[in-house]
Amino acid sequence: MDRQETQQEPKLSETEKNTGGDAGRNTQEAATPQPQREPDNVMVAENLDAYYGKFKALDDISMKIERHKVTALIGPSGCGKSTFLRCLNRMHEVIRGARMEGTLQFEGKDVVSRDVDPVSLRRRVGMVFQKPNPFPTMTIYDNVVAGLKLERRRKKSDLDEVVERTLKQAALWDEVKDKLKENGMSLSGGQQQRLCIARTLAVEPEVILMDEPASALDPISTQKIEDAMDDLKKDYTVVIVTHNMQQASRVSDYTGFFFIENQGDPGRLWEFEDTEKVFSNPNRKETEDYVTGRFG
Repeated sequence: MDRQETQQEPKLSETEKNTGGDAGRNTQEAATPQPQREPDNVMVAENLDAYYGKFKALDDISMKIERHKVTALIGPSGCGKSTFLRCLNRMHEVIRGARMEGTLQFEGKDVVSRDVDPVSLRRRVGMVFQKPNPFPTMTIYDNVVAGLKLERRRKKSDLDEVVERTLKQAALWDEVKDKLKENGMSLSGGQQQRLCIARTLAVEPEVILMDEPASALDPISTQKIEDAMDDLKKDYTVVIVTHNMQQASRVSDYTGFFFIENQGDPGRLWEFEDTEKVFSNPNRKETEDYVTGRFG
């Protein structure tokens, strides 16, 4: 009998029969760890200090702000949250005697450098302030496009598109589309704040900074602003300062906890993690005490 005819084929398990004999290989592939996604950081602060004259307000802040995410800054009053927020587009240095030191990169370029034009930076990193500040002598329409008025090449049809698009993004279009020529100050406080958000969006920034945008608003207006933030991160990066822990946990992807140990000390970034971890299993006791309401 031929030698090849006497060889027995290897026995296969039922699993191997059903998978063409690749069970071991497939198991090995499934067990191979997948590479983690590298964060796409639009802004990076490294060893950043901020001063008001001789007073040091922030000490050694390092933080990476990921693109198309919402980052919340929390902490007790006076710990430097709003100062850090204003540093991100150099609004901090508008105050006489204020300055910052260290590194702050935006799209890979250090914006602390004197050769960076702060006005150009602020078009790309817009700011919405705590108190609504629509221009009092302008209509709703003109408030939205105020930042575009210097661009004389803009056609009326282009401006119309910007107004509709940004008011929709700010969850305000349905409420004002029939009264765009009315004064912006005729709106309620919550509507004025959303108008300011639309005005910020009109110049097409990449990052939107919000300093307690809903602190003085009713629950319905607050909800609309939070809904707007959830939609905005699809196209923008959002950084928000808030004292509302429920708001921070609802709207943000990452949370930074700022803290001062002793009165008069500079503010420091005590903890920076995924929001879920900060609120469920923080690394530091002070963070847990703050987010659970034991102080602050």
